[in-house]
Amino acid sequence: MSYRKQTGGTPAYIIAGAAILLAFVQPASAQEPVNTGYFGDVAIKGYDPVAYFTENRAVEGSPVYSYRWLGAEWHFTSSENRDRFIAEPGKYAPQYGGYCADGVSFGTVTTNIDPKAWRIIDGKLYLSYDPGAAEGFEKKPTKVVDSQKHWSEVQSTLISDKVRKDWQDMSAK
Repeated sequence: MSYRKQTGGTPAYIIAGAAILLAFVQPASAQEPVNTGYFGDVAIKGYDPVAYFTENRAVEGSPVYSYRWLGAEWHFTSSENRDRFIAEPGKYAPQYGGYCADGVSFGTVTTNIDPKAWRIIDGKLYLSYDPGAAEGFEKKPTKVVDSQKHWSEVQSTLISDKVRKDWQDMSAK
């Protein structure tokens, strides 16, 4: 392959390569990644995100009352909770796409969360991989700051992993 040097601009092969890359990256970066575990596409292992706020406890939802948002299925205990979520998903959805907030505070991804290991801090829901991590996350205020600081880096890793997986899935077809 030969390339001609262009004067006063970016070479055509770079522009073409960037356009191809953006075609795959753009859809993934347009939405926040949601933790659906290792299998399936259900957020928070099927627990109702609204119940954490309204009942102050972790309550398993039902597929009967479900809603698809950010590429994941969210389950609720009632149509009322589902409608609350639809009206204000940002108010009820867990921070960091439902990935372990404690892990994010260290700049890492922990997919395996325990829906019963949670805290609401400053009106936001944080999930963790176990009750001890949730307690530690609440007791050490710098963890919230650290997780906010690391989230964009962790999110970029999750998005690039998803793009890579989608690319491999497309190549296998």
